[in-house]
Amino acid sequence: MLLPALVLLAAFTYWPIAGSLWHSLHMQAPGLPSTFAGAEQFTALLDDPVFRQALRNNLWYALVTVPVSVVLALAMALWVNQRYAGRGLLRLAFFTPTVLPMVAAANIWLFFYAPDIGLLNRLLAALGIAGHNWLGDTDTALPALMVVTIWKEAGFFMIFYLAALQSISTELLDAARLESPSAWYRLRRVVLPLLAPTTLFVVVNALINAFKLVDHLFVLTRGGPNNASTLLLYYLYEIAFKFQDASYAGALTVVLLALLALCSAIQFWLSRNRVHYR
Repeated sequence: MLLPALVLLAAFTYWPIAGSLWHSLHMQAPGLPSTFAGAEQFTALLDDPVFRQALRNNLWYALVTVPVSVVLALAMALWVNQRYAGRGLLRLAFFTPTVLPMVAAANIWLFFYAPDIGLLNRLLAALGIAGHNWLGDTDTALPALMVVTIWKEAGFFMIFYLAALQSISTELLDAARLESPSAWYRLRRVVLPLLAPTTLFVVVNALINAFKLVDHLFVLTRGGPNNASTLLLYYLYEIAFKFQDASYAGALTVVLLALLALCSAIQFWLSRNRVHYR
């Protein structure tokens, strides 16, 4: 009964990982046999200014998008979990960005960010403020991508928090109301600890998403200007498919997987005494 799942995992997970590891340790020119290179590809990564720039960009990208998306998702879930008229419409509005395809969402924001006809610059012009080339400026290209990601992912994470909130026992909430009339106290001492498993799940997924962004970059900036918005997976895509360098792409893949594994291990270690499933 486990065989179908094992076959799929082996074909689409374990075998590609092994292939990337093999490519990272070998060099192969088109039409020539591969030769063992050892750690030469990883040494080249350390000397690669584009890789260092992409790594810095991705770290900033994750440090901003992950906590903001999680906090915003929790706030939206707490809001739509209450009883009032129009709650269903508000849930729909929050969740709508999630169901949009990545490319479609990026094209919507491309219209917002357009320097001449974009909605943001038209609003600024109405206020008498000069417009800005949001995606063409090295100082604003990466923050503009962060805004798109937060808008796209917060509604998705809200669904998990909403399901977790609705699964909390009403007896516990009633006991918390008797203990303290303060809503902030109940949230901090009762609700948030009960949501800890969901928070861990959401944070890990948000972190993985922060390191696997390609679609938005391909539509909005293509890593520009001057690599100001290049992220690791987009750089990997360029190395593997644009420059056809499988060995260098394999080394970059191994580094990216190791970075994700390290971040996940740190998260689980930090939350080991705070996440309780029973």
